[in-house]
This record gives sequence, C-alpha cells and structure tokens, in this order.
Amino acid sequence: MTDAPDHDDTDYRAQVQGAREIPADLLAAFRRYEQAILYDDLDVLDDFFADDPSTMRGDGGGLLVGHDAISAFRGVRGGVPSRVIERIEYRPLSDDAAVLVSVSRFAAGGTGLQTQLWQRIDDRWQITVAHVTPRAQPLDHSVWRNVGDPFWHAQADGPLRGLTVAVKDLFAIKGRRIGAGNPTYLATARPEATTAPAVADLLNGGASLRGIARTDEFAYSIAGNNPHYGTPPNGAVPGALPGGSSNGPASAVATGQAEIGLATDTAGSIRVPASYQGLWGLRTTHGLVPRQGMLPLAQSFDTVGWLTRDSRTLQLVADWCLGYEGSESTENVYGPSCDDLPWRFLVATEALESAEPDTRAAFETLLARLASSPDAPRIRAVSIGDLDSYFEPFRAVQGAEAWRNNGEWLREHPGATGAAVAERFRAAAAVTAAQESAARAELARLRERLHALVSDAVLILPTVPGPAPMRTRTGTYVDAVRAATLRMTTPAAIGGLPSLSAPLLTVGSLLGPAPVGVSLISAEGTDIALVRAARRLEQALAL
Repeated sequence: MTDAPDHDDTDYRAQVQGAREIPADLLAAFRRYEQAILYDDLDVLDDFFADDPSTMRGDGGGLLVGHDAISAFRGVRGGVPSRVIERIEYRPLSDDAAVLVSVSRFAAGGTGLQTQLWQRIDDRWQITVAHVTPRAQPLDHSVWRNVGDPFWHAQADGPLRGLTVAVKDLFAIKGRRIGAGNPTYLATARPEATTAPAVADLLNGGASLRGIARTDEFAYSIAGNNPHYGTPPNGAVPGALPGGSSNGPASAVATGQAEIGLATDTAGSIRVPASYQGLWGLRTTHGLVPRQGMLPLAQSFDTVGWLTRDSRTLQLVADWCLGYEGSESTENVYGPSCDDLPWRFLVATEALESAEPDTRAAFETLLARLASSPDAPRIRAVSIGDLDSYFEPFRAVQGAEAWRNNGEWLREHPGATGAAVAERFRAAAAVTAAQESAARAELARLRERLHALVSDAVLILPTVPGPAPMRTRTGTYVDAVRAATLRMTTPAAIGGLPSLSAPLLTVGSLLGPAPVGVSLISAEGTDIALVRAARRLEQALAL
C-alpha cells in the first residue's frame, strides 16, 4: 500500500472494503496520512493534525488534547508495525466533515481500529479528533518479567482478598530468581529458597500475586527507563517517563493491571513514580518492614513500601502489613500509630523553592484551599536547611554501600549494565573510607534535626520538582531533573522517616495536564497514622 502513487486510487479502492464511497480528495488525504504513519514521517503527521488546542487523540494509554501535546507524544512513540488497511467505514457529517473508521491488519498478526474525525480546513482535509484501538497486546516486557492471572494465589482469606500485587524484581519468591532489572544478573542468579516476608504478608492478607514487575537496574535510578527491557508506560501521562526505580509496579498499578505495587524506596523510588503517575505511595519507616529476601542497594536507606491507586487501598495494606493482626514479620507494629498525628503542617521552604514555578503555584493554591477548609490545620513555614547539605552526604554513603553490595559482581561482568547506571557505579567505587565516614557524621546531625521537626507536626512539600519528563529527554536535562528530584526526596531517607506521596496536584506539561504528588513526612513508626493523616488531608481538600 505504501508504495502506491498518491494519485492512483483505482487499485486501492478495489482492495479496501468501503473505500469506493469516500470522496476522492478525502481518500487521498487518508492514504497520505497512512503512508506517513508507516514511514514515521513526523512532519507530515503533524501537518495532518489540525493545529488547534482543541485537537484530540486518544488510545489505551490516555487522552492527548492540543496539537502540541499530540506532536510531543508522537516523537516518543516511534513508528507502528507494518500493516495494511482492509476496511474503511465512511460517515459524512457535512460537506466539510466526515468520520472515518478503519480496520488495519498487521503483518505480524492481529487487527487494530482507527476512528478519525476529518474536517476540511482552509481547503485541506485534516484530523481534529482521533482514537486508536491497537491490536491485542502480548505480555508487556517493559512492565512485567513474569505475570499470570494470578501468578501466585493468595495464601489465606483476609482483608486484602480480591486485590492483586505487582512485586518489584528485588524480592525473593520461592523457586524464582531475582533479576534486579538486569538480564545478566538474572541469568547468574539462583532460585530463591524462601519467599520474602514483605511478599508473604500480602499473600497472607488474601492478596494474590499478579507477577514480578520490572525495576531500573539494581534500583539505582529514579527515571524509570531500562536499557534492556524498555520503558514502561506512564499510566497518567502518555509519552512521559514512568519514574523509577519502582517503575514496573507503578505502571502496573497505574494502568490497572494490579491494585498494589510492592516496591522499595532508597532515595525516592516509590515516591517519584507515585508522583509521576498519580498514585499513592508510602515509604515506610526505615527498618519497620523487614528487608530479608530483598536485594539491597544501600542498607542505610533501603525501605519497603507500597503503591496504590487510591488512599483506601493504601490504608488497607498499611493496616494489615504493619498492624498486630496482619504481619508476623514486623516487630514495631502500630506503636505510635495508635494515635492520630498532630493536625499541624510545616512547609519545607527550601523544597518549595526548589520546585518548578507551576508546581510551586499549584502547591501554594493547595495550601490556601486547605487553610480555608472547615477542617483547616495549623500551617507554618519552616527551614530544613540547604538541600545540598542533605544530598551530598547521602550520595556518598549510598554510593559506598551500593559498591560494597554490587562491586564484585560488576567487576566480574564488565559491560553488563546500561551506561547511566554504569557511570553511577563508577562514581560509587571512587568514594573513599574517609569521605564515607565524614558523610555519616553529617547525616547523623541532619537526622537529629529532622526528627526534632516532626516530633509534633508533619512536614509537607511537593514530592518532586515537576511533572514527569518526556521519554525523549536525555543527557544534561535528565541529569538535572534527577539531581533536583533527589534533593527533595533524600531528607526523608536520611531521617529514616515514613513519607507518603499523595496525588493532590495537577500542573501543565508538554503532554497535557500531569499529576504531581504532595509528600507528607512524619515521625518514625507513625506510618499507619500518616496514611490516616493523608486521607484526612484529601477529604479536607474535597470539602
């Protein structure tokens, strides 16, 4: 089809069911558009979509509104597999508007459906609305390593019955290997003899295991792009990065393939994908949930936590896994969480100043709404100190521990990791004992400061500087976003404090409206109470 001249429609009309009814100029426009799709000719495709902020394109990944958002998405999508159009349904709406519904058959098997509203604008046919139903998808290897329906049945009938879990590929599951987001590591790993307690707790609560979900390599990233398995979809913003390193569980939950993501957070790996994809994400108090059977990155900061689409599910999970009834493996159950947290918020000014302008404006609007709500808390600004004073010692200790955990394996398997993670490990290997010791002393001082701040209040700040970057962003831009993000996420990690990201902000992006999380940080051991406080905040803003 793509090699046929644009002006010769005779054979095409004969080959495609329904094409005979379509006006010649509209059919010619449709054919040129299809050829541009197959050749991934971005300039031609941009020209066929009406240059208007009301132009729309939707598919299973979400809705894009506006020519600029559609154009930005197309740049990250890449081309489509080889296909032919085998049927077109034409419905005229007026002399200058028509609906075309076409069925495409792919060379590799399967069919898809395209619905388009074409309008004659300045004597040219252009698309103003489009919806694409792709062919049935096989296993999405960017999201899942293994998946089933279910992959592993629940072990009991409990409060989590009916819920499914996506487990980050760092946790032990009996009889399975840990892959750590790296195919060479997976190939050299041994099957696990037991299942990690964090996984078992969910199964004992009645949840079933949907599958083992992807992670950035060795969890040493917060972007969510894996050079070996691809980049999982962002369930909230088509064409944007999903956030990492818990990208697989986050994408599985955001796209409705699981209700719970079991994940880890060292420097923000739960909170960042929660923010990017409009999820609820809880980083638990350091050491509260046992890390046995979990591949470590940096033990001084690694924690277990969960991702969900709504606050009620997160409350169910926290109550079960951290409560007396649910967890045989968690020793610090309930404890301080028996009581509600003080209804007082401290705005971390340095974090707010580090946020992008649109995020800062949205956050300040949220605070104003909260202050005028019937359930208004006390709110005041507080300084937590220069964010670089947190980030630099954190990075030194994290790097030293990451190299101790993985250095020997990396030396034995040179070239096994992607370039970005390899560079981080090179920097980690260069951390000296003296630098690590000095950094640990500084971290102890910062930890005391943070614990004092949350002794009678809750810290509140934007989770990340702004919305998820586009997947096409590379180089210095991504490095700058990573550094700015870590400056905002590392204080909670340094304090070993529970931190929850709630999807309470929406800001503009090149790809359309995008979520940004609001983080709450509370005293250690108050995890369940923190979820209750976040739900109270959600309710106060809804009034």
